[in-house]
Amino acid sequence: MDISGINASGVSGALEIKSALLAKNMQEQQGKAALQLLESADIPKTSSNPGLGSIINTYA
Repeated sequence: MDISGINASGVSGALEIKSALLAKNMQEQQGKAALQLLESADIPKTSSNPGLGSIINTYA
């Protein structure tokens, strides 16, 4: 069966738009999930020992 004409291109365009909308919605959901993960992370404000790592032994 050969599908051609205005109707076929209209359906194709509608499917492309639907696909683009689904991809956009998926990206927004992934972005929201990433932000929630970052916001829920427990990051300490300061180190328990500020001098830790300030002296490096360079002799082998």
